[in-house]
Amino acid sequence: MKYDQGNADELKEKFWRNFADSPFVFVSLQSTANDALVMTAQLDKDANSAIWFFTNRDGHLSEMGPATCTFAGKGHDLFARFEGVLSEETSRERLDKQWSNFVEAWFPGGKDDPNLLMLRMDLGQAEIWDSDLGVITTAKMALGMDVRGDTAGTHTETAL
Repeated sequence: MKYDQGNADELKEKFWRNFADSPFVFVSLQSTANDALVMTAQLDKDANSAIWFFTNRDGHLSEMGPATCTFAGKGHDLFARFEGVLSEETSRERLDKQWSNFVEAWFPGGKDDPNLLMLRMDLGQAEIWDSDLGVITTAKMALGMDVRGDTAGTHTETAL
């Protein structure tokens, strides 16, 4: 089911706020979907069509290509699954911008560690679910009442 564009825009904004608050996702290559890894996305508020990951050159994500991410918001009130294409990010400027003490904790060899691989994910289609149904709908569910009409607009398929 698709929803109006205004609602899709609201859900996208809510997704980006939640993602910035908790940038952890399962990432899997579409060619090896059963080998998902928990990764920390490196976000840039000015880059709304890409995210980055730091990984090892000898890991299976280094194969790159079409990938899928699965996300659950910190409060479990927003969920998303989105697709994109992983490729190697070669910009030293981008590496410097995304580097942090948190990244260095995983790569003690620093930015020049020969096993360090920075991946860029160019984002594509997404499905976003908003499970924050509010007090009245939650009470109705507790009473076993039909809430299907109350949940209209809580899901969208959209491009990120």
